Amino acid sequence: MEGGGTDADIGLKALLQNPRMTAAATDHASRTADFFAGLPLIATPRDTFDPSRYRPAPDEWEVAVTDIVDSTGAIAKGRHKTVNFVAAMGIAALRNLCAPIRIPFLFGGDGAVVMVPPEYSERARIELARARGMAARDFQMTLRAGLVPVKALRRSGKDVFVGRFEPTPGNSFGVFFGGGVGLLEASIRGRGDADLAALAVVPDALDDGAPVDLEGLSCRWDTLRSTHGAMVTLILQGPVDLTEVYAHVMALAGPEPQTRPVRQDTLRARWPPKDFMLEARARRRGGSVLAWGARVLVETLLARLVLARSKPIGGFDPQRYRSEVFTNTDFCKYDDTVCFVIDCPPAAVESIEKYMDEAAPALGFRHGIHVSETALMTCLVTSAADSLHVHFVDGGAGGYTSASRSLKRRP
Repeated sequence: MEGGGTDADIGLKALLQNPRMTAAATDHASRTADFFAGLPLIATPRDTFDPSRYRPAPDEWEVAVTDIVDSTGAIAKGRHKTVNFVAAMGIAALRNLCAPIRIPFLFGGDGAVVMVPPEYSERARIELARARGMAARDFQMTLRAGLVPVKALRRSGKDVFVGRFEPTPGNSFGVFFGGGVGLLEASIRGRGDADLAALAVVPDALDDGAPVDLEGLSCRWDTLRSTHGAMVTLILQGPVDLTEVYAHVMALAGPEPQTRPVRQDTLRARWPPKDFMLEARARRRGGSVLAWGARVLVETLLARLVLARSKPIGGFDPQRYRSEVFTNTDFCKYDDTVCFVIDCPPAAVESIEKYMDEAAPALGFRHGIHVSETALMTCLVTSAADSLHVHFVDGGAGGYTSASRSLKRRP
């Protein structure tokens, strides 16, 4: 009604006129925004299995999930790197949107999980719509996306507990349990809660074609090649404590530092980077793809020369950066699912497969495995000079997607 004002307008006026209410609201918003940054640190993958290190997510925070439709088909066409890159787009878009607030995110090979504070919920929905449109226009991939508040997942009978996996200071990943993430993921795929799927919808109309801020997203490192014989992608899944299963697999694989897919002896930079046009398309923001392609080529050549020289330039120390890439890689754990990539000898692969085949029915979990000679890495660099950069790893030739297919074939 003209001159009357909405309930929201009236509520805002009351808030502004009451200093105590204003202070309380500001304090609540501050505490909510600091939720992830204030969580206990989890420094090692083994510790992600400890429930005491997780905290309940605030009701008002939103959970976003993305998933690439027919990633299996895209990988069969040799587009594995593009699948990983598009999967990481949702993380980059929402992380840049919420910066400098720290938010939890998790990479899954052909999809991602991200949480955002409530004040960013509407803009996050728009960014997801834009990222989905960009995936179709620039990368010819169909990206599913959904976004709901944590309280909606709790109403649906599931929960969301969040842990902060931080292998080095300032470089955090989210890990989750409680069933909420899995339910939302299943729902947007049409296999979960129909009401939740309807609530999670990201309307196509929100995609106005505006550029998505994907600054920092890149794939400049060469394919990671196994030095022990096999890059093994594993998925463990089941409503049981998987701590000892994970520990046993890692013991069979070999000494922990040597099983990491990212190491000094597997990390190589080639020029020109094989997939530099992925970064050019991601960063162009409406500009010329060719011009951005040339810019990325120049930047990567300079970076290659600096890395080869191995001496600090300004605030950037190439040797420190290489060692940080080794440690700043993700570990995928959510609800009843654990996913990871290891580099190990063929004999160890046989031992791992034998152990899981025997242990899975006895302990009540399922497993999927995929073996290749390589792994791939996608990077999200906030500031290389300030040691703020994280890296997402997937096994070669299908990695997580192929291991998931292997898991689904098991009873």
